[in-house]
Amino acid sequence: MSKLDVLIADDHDIVRRGLRDLLERQPGWKVVAEAANGKEAVEKTIQFKPDVSILDVSMPSLDGLEAARQIVRSGSPTKVLILTMHHSDPLIQQMLKAGVKGYVLKSDAAAELVQALEALRRNKTFFTSKVAQVFLDKREKPAKPNENEKPLRLTPRQREIVQLLAEGKNSREIAAALGTTFKTVETHRANIMRRLECHSVTELVRYAIRNDIIQA
Repeated sequence: MSKLDVLIADDHDIVRRGLRDLLERQPGWKVVAEAANGKEAVEKTIQFKPDVSILDVSMPSLDGLEAARQIVRSGSPTKVLILTMHHSDPLIQQMLKAGVKGYVLKSDAAAELVQALEALRRNKTFFTSKVAQVFLDKREKPAKPNENEKPLRLTPRQREIVQLLAEGKNSREIAAALGTTFKTVETHRANIMRRLECHSVTELVRYAIRNDIIQA
């Protein structure tokens, strides 16, 4: 196999170690960086420019969906592969729109991750069989539009704030984490709740998880 530089982002150290061991058995493959949260994954992808960044969906600070969006928007040539337990249809659709090139379930990683990375190395896409089945099911049974469904219109910064609220952080802690002011966070928070018609942080977080704005 040819050379391949990889970044692994997962908030569980034991998962990162296991993936590193699996990938570095492949001749010419190297894990050039690791990240324990989404924000770090974006920063290190831009810094190290790996061929592929492997992202978990459920990460602190910034979830995998928003991290993928930011990596693609940065203009980085790095391809993004999602490795996760989640395979809901709305999440998969949002990942595709974000520019993700591969999607593998953690339950399939031992059998399919190397194959997926090899596909991305050759500028192809790879989606695990369970994810591919979601597409087939959707084509066979197209969903009816729900006229009463609220549109998901949050900005990237607002998604970050919702993610941090879900992690139990208050506005001052969020301001410190994002390098902004308490007043700015409070303004964003009020705008988010008004847009989504939520009346408490608990309701907001439940809505965000249910609609795949963030991952629990």
